[in-house]
Amino acid sequence: MKTSEQGVALIRDREGCILKAYQDTVGVWTIGVGHTAGVSEFDRCTEEQATAWLAEDLMWSEAAVNLVEVPLEQHQFDALVSFVFNVGQFAFASSTMKRLLNAGEPPEVVARQFDRWNIPPEIISRRMGEKAQFLGTQFVARIAA
Repeated sequence: MKTSEQGVALIRDREGCILKAYQDTVGVWTIGVGHTAGVSEFDRCTEEQATAWLAEDLMWSEAAVNLVEVPLEQHQFDALVSFVFNVGQFAFASSTMKRLLNAGEPPEVVARQFDRWNIPPEIISRRMGEKAQFLGTQFVARIAA
């Protein structure tokens, strides 16, 4: 599967788009829409470059979610890609969330796992939005850039 246009838009909204390098909440140099590969302190980019990096960076998140062994609805896939984009493919690969998905647990059971990924505290509203998206309910929270 691939992330839908709405899913990409929500990731952009959750991540924000900052055209000069900054350190995220854990000190990682970041630029554009959550892009971290090869970023250093004085880097700058254009809106077009940020969009291109996002497309490239989404590929590894999509690949990680595509390893889930049960069928997903588009909104579930998009929510999981947003989650993996933020926490990383290796964290997701060994997560209880992925184990529950592969065991065929109901979406309500799987969705509770979003609540466990709540550090730093600033991420809680993002997780609430991803959880609501996964469940196909109203998006209750969005992060501003």
